[in-house]
Amino acid sequence: MRANTLIMIVLAGVFGVLAVVLANIWLASQRNAMARTDDVPHDTVVVAAVPLKFGDMLTDDKLREIAWPAGAVPAGAFKTTKEVLAGEGAKQALQAIGTNEPVLASKITGPGQRATLSAVLGEGMKAVSIRVNDVLGVAGFVFPGDRVDVLLTRTVRGDDGTDKSFVDVLLQSMKVLAVDQVADESKDSPTVVKSVTLEASTKDAQKLTLAAGAGQLSLALRQAAASKGETTERVTLSDLTGETPDDVAKRQAELDKKAAAEAAAAEERKRADDKIAGLTQAVERVGSRLDELGKVKPAPAVASPPEVREVVKEVVKYVQPEPPKNVTVGVFRGVKLETYDVPRQP
Repeated sequence: MRANTLIMIVLAGVFGVLAVVLANIWLASQRNAMARTDDVPHDTVVVAAVPLKFGDMLTDDKLREIAWPAGAVPAGAFKTTKEVLAGEGAKQALQAIGTNEPVLASKITGPGQRATLSAVLGEGMKAVSIRVNDVLGVAGFVFPGDRVDVLLTRTVRGDDGTDKSFVDVLLQSMKVLAVDQVADESKDSPTVVKSVTLEASTKDAQKLTLAAGAGQLSLALRQAAASKGETTERVTLSDLTGETPDDVAKRQAELDKKAAAEAAAAEERKRADDKIAGLTQAVERVGSRLDELGKVKPAPAVASPPEVREVVKEVVKYVQPEPPKNVTVGVFRGVKLETYDVPRQP
């Protein structure tokens, strides 16, 4: 026998023994876990013995009691079948209940109550039906229990006289209560429907009723786990056209220009605010100085001695001017005038 074959046989035996040991350890841990579980206090919970659909009557053969950990009993669960069927009149399922699923008070009607939409409405909620077609109703793939967004398409006349069409998201995450007249959530085959009934608040019900006459309503199916709203914007016909690189560059340039203008305006506002703040501080300083001066008492005035000034009298004397030594004498000789300077006689 070759050495390699002998080594393989020995390894196989070792691994086999190791597997048996590990299996025994696992089985022992499982027995210990089951023994610990037996020590946990149990209670009884009523579950569905067979699958129940919307509107099914609850009877003894469709229900059964099973053991349930006392600390994990669901809210609204029943302990006995008699407790479920108590009261006058039959009870019906308000939604699909699977086999061995606990029967809760919120999933069945009250005594003698019918399985209608009014029984499944939440507190303060209303049921509103809107008209749809095979396309607007998501091709019939909307079922009771789904969440949808309601879209409103309108056409209005603009100031320039042209018609402008646009689409708005009217309401988000609206729960579908019924499709046509079917409220069974277990229905899984798509059908072409004419109306969808939604659960809405009073204000949302008013919006749906008004929007039904203002434009065309359509549905957008949401993901099953997506119940939060999202930010939306209006879509117009201009949003349907493709953009060229020049259009993108032009729009980006406009955005940059707008951002620069906003930055300049913000800087100008900041400078103005700084000036106003400086003036305010200056006024406050002047006011504080005036207040300080108002509190200071004026010093008494001291009379200064009179100033001695020298008085100078000015005397004006009139001096008679001397007469001229010569005088001019005019003599007419015929019609001719002749003048002569002659000494003045004293």
